[in-house]
Amino acid sequence: MGEGRPEEGSFGAGFIARQPISQRLLQTVRLIGEYKGKQALFAGQSPQVLETLRQVSVIQSIESSNRIEGVTAAPNRLKELVADKTTPRDRSEQEIAGYREVLKTIHQSAQDIPLKTRVVLQLHRDLYKFLPAGMGGRWKASDNSITETDAVGHTRVRFKPVAAHRTPAAMDALHEGFAHLRDEGEVEPILLIAAYVLDFLCIHPFPDGNGRMARLLALLLLYQSGYEVGRYISLEQIIERTREGYYEALYKSSQGWHEGTHTLIPWWEYFTGVMLLTAYRDFEQRVGAIVRKRGAKGDIVKDVIARLPMRFQLADVERGCPGVARSTIQRIMVALRDEGSIRCIKAGRDALWEKTAGTL
Repeated sequence: MGEGRPEEGSFGAGFIARQPISQRLLQTVRLIGEYKGKQALFAGQSPQVLETLRQVSVIQSIESSNRIEGVTAAPNRLKELVADKTTPRDRSEQEIAGYREVLKTIHQSAQDIPLKTRVVLQLHRDLYKFLPAGMGGRWKASDNSITETDAVGHTRVRFKPVAAHRTPAAMDALHEGFAHLRDEGEVEPILLIAAYVLDFLCIHPFPDGNGRMARLLALLLLYQSGYEVGRYISLEQIIERTREGYYEALYKSSQGWHEGTHTLIPWWEYFTGVMLLTAYRDFEQRVGAIVRKRGAKGDIVKDVIARLPMRFQLADVERGCPGVARSTIQRIMVALRDEGSIRCIKAGRDALWEKTAGTL
């Protein structure tokens, strides 16, 4: 298990096996397994629809995962960056472009990417490939803390990660422990992946980009275990929408982590029941709405707009509504504007629309 303290974290001898599994968690895992079984059916029946969903998901994933960390770009610039049609202008755009590169690598080559310490370093290097040399691909050189700032500006430490000097050994131990349990095959893969993500975040191995790396690594491991929903529904956007629950589950499951006395249940329940199950339900609903044309076209257009970034263009809506005429989309958008759900903030050929907070 490497040089890390054996009692620390989730991969000590028998720790995961001792976690009490509730009936609710078992049911969630079973439901996800059923949804997983439908993926091939959707792929065979609706390849064009899945490609449309994939394109929208990539944009949402890049935007949401970076926005969670306070990294943003103007909507028109974001689209160009995602499409690799422009050169990043500032640090935010450089970080967005780096996330695009790593996400692309995972989407294209997940089965060929071994989960090893050197590979995690390489992916982090690629995350920062558009920034000055040396910012990516290196462990933290000084201790860091996970903090929280309240509404009046008071900051408190929520968790103290592994010390910098112990980080290399801790990461080696994490990967050795994960590989051992994965090869044994006695732990449900979804729960094993979730435990890996929790431990990665508790180690917090990098000076910056830990949250984004954790989300990318979760996607990689899910793909390798056959859970493909993240290609079509943005898991990052679901995390952004449920940010409070995400951080609260991490907080609850990290308490006692250094002593190996923590509980994985809150994090498992969030990872499976909030993030993955929501994604699969959204996936089925969206494929069904588009393929079977259930419900009015207005519902389809409204659903697509609800999942787009706060600011969007007509072309973004069209990509998400194959088979719905442009004139119909325009008519529905005018109706949404009149009811106050969206507003046009830039007129003309490249009109830019914005959602009204809380209305879609």
